Amino acid sequence: MMKRRYLQLDVFAGHPGDGNPLAVVLDAQGLDDVTMQAIAKWTRLPETTFVFPPTQPGASYRIRMFSPRREVPFAGHPSVGTAHAVLEAGLATPRDGLLMQEGIAGVLPLQVVGEGRTRTIAVRTPRARVVEVASAQDPRLAPALRGLALGALPPALMDGGRRWWLAELADEAALRGAEPDWDAIARLAQDTESMGLFVYARSTDPVYYYAVRAFVGAPARFEDAASGAANATLAAWLASRDALPSADGRYRVSQGREVGHDAIIDLRVDADGEVWSGGRVCDVVSGEIGWE
Repeated sequence: MMKRRYLQLDVFAGHPGDGNPLAVVLDAQGLDDVTMQAIAKWTRLPETTFVFPPTQPGASYRIRMFSPRREVPFAGHPSVGTAHAVLEAGLATPRDGLLMQEGIAGVLPLQVVGEGRTRTIAVRTPRARVVEVASAQDPRLAPALRGLALGALPPALMDGGRRWWLAELADEAALRGAEPDWDAIARLAQDTESMGLFVYARSTDPVYYYAVRAFVGAPARFEDAASGAANATLAAWLASRDALPSADGRYRVSQGREVGHDAIIDLRVDADGEVWSGGRVCDVVSGEIGWE
């Protein structure tokens, strides 16, 4: 039985347990689609990634991402966590502070700043677009938004590889105390081919500017602990409405407290309108995996 290097990481976390868990299988050459999906189902983590040698010029490595149910074209926390794993394993070295990740979404840059436990990694996410701006009274949305105190910006459907409905809430207290209607969110996700409902609210906390929650309605029903990709769609939406909280396009969000985590995600919209999503990564498990 061939042994392959295997890691479990906590992404967007200053301490283990704060962020979103990720499994990484290094040296994945020889694994077929069925085997990778079986491993991802076995880990029972939000995503499991598999690292291969690159095939595109300029790429540092190639990645494939799987949830327990299916292959995922792009997600933020697997990208950031896998870049950390590749660096720790010595499989790639940044050039001019950048790693280049090859995957289904293309070759994407990741910015690496610092070393060791204080190192941060941010991925330039695929460009998100506004699919539609809706009213809170829209019959597709109204059941999922019922009972929520809404903020100033209208709800919007954003597509950044995965589709999310975004809704601003009145304040952080309203967001923290929100009770999702899972049946309504599941219907919304299914009827609009979206992930579900992503709610956000401004905060007065000195560490972060927004608090957010991500309610996944399909194919499963759960609250995501920390989502780099969903937060990137929010950054793109705010930029489209000239509502970014800082002149340089940088801000932080808090996510996951309601499900026992405490993730901090750094967002940046650069001068070209590209969104970068990142943070810190903690090592939790290091070893080998054997699979036949």
